[in-house]
Amino acid sequence: MNDARPRKRSLTLHGHRTSVSLEDAFWVAFVEMARQEGVSVNALAARIDRDRGVSAGLASAIRVAVLKRAQNLLDP
Repeated sequence: MNDARPRKRSLTLHGHRTSVSLEDAFWVAFVEMARQEGVSVNALAARIDRDRGVSAGLASAIRVAVLKRAQNLLDP
């Protein structure tokens, strides 16, 4: 998990395949966040996608959600 370069990760949102570019540290934290919430990565991504608004890309919205969780600003 030393690589700071984003890597493409595949997700399925609303029945369609898509990808996001996330750094390893964000991806690992995102997967853990989904595990703690008892949902799949795709379900968590779909919720973040639904709540993000049009001004943020999905990868950015995932990073912000992970950061907020790390700062204890989101309820589990």
